Amino acid sequence: MQKTFALTVVAIALVVAGCAGKSGSTDTDLIQMAINNPDRSAEDRERDVRSRPEAVLALMNLGPGDTAADVFGGGGYYAELIAGIVRPEGEVILQNNTPYSKWVMESLQEKYIDNTVPGIRVLISEVEDLQLGEGTLDAALMVMSFHDLYYYNPERGWGNTDVPLFLEQLRTALKPGGRLVIVDHSAKPGTGRAAAQDLHRIDEAFVREQIEQAGFTLVASSDALRNPEDKRTKMVFDKSMRGSTDRFILAFTR
Repeated sequence: MQKTFALTVVAIALVVAGCAGKSGSTDTDLIQMAINNPDRSAEDRERDVRSRPEAVLALMNLGPGDTAADVFGGGGYYAELIAGIVRPEGEVILQNNTPYSKWVMESLQEKYIDNTVPGIRVLISEVEDLQLGEGTLDAALMVMSFHDLYYYNPERGWGNTDVPLFLEQLRTALKPGGRLVIVDHSAKPGTGRAAAQDLHRIDEAFVREQIEQAGFTLVASSDALRNPEDKRTKMVFDKSMRGSTDRFILAFTR
């Protein structure tokens, strides 16, 4: 499917600490070209309001020709946006494991596999063997899914995930200076991984600690998805919370 783009310049409100790689952030114009792509679905455009993709994509520090992985990328909302930035020579790996793919495989088949969208490669791989290679990625993204590494539900395919092994694979796949960007639902401070099971939330400080222990360095963050009204006591799928949870955005470098 051939994509067409419109060009608009906007300002992005970011809280950024430090920079690495090319310039430290993705070019604003490239981001808006991807967001304004008229071939994007109405559903994805509606999601833009609550997901603020301009803030997330800016922290990935990507440009044309780069390679990125949308890890546990679900239906490909972010993969399509990233592809709009890295094409025509670049590539996005839209990765899901078996539990995630069960929910989205039909839409992935129709939208990406059958239509062979330029710049997007669908990959089904498991947490113990992500199949992302060594030194292949300029950036990796995980959106509202890092907490699932601590979720336990064997009937749905989630066992005791070896999180250090998972992070080691991501670090190996990233090039020196490559970015790992994490977006997730915030849990109450000091709760660590405890809220991942019942609330599908996770403590921001705990996430930072785990990723830094794996050899990454925090270089940037954004408050674009913060919601101080969220008391962080309800499950993220609660009708009163869907799309409005307090979410943190953290960017690490290899």
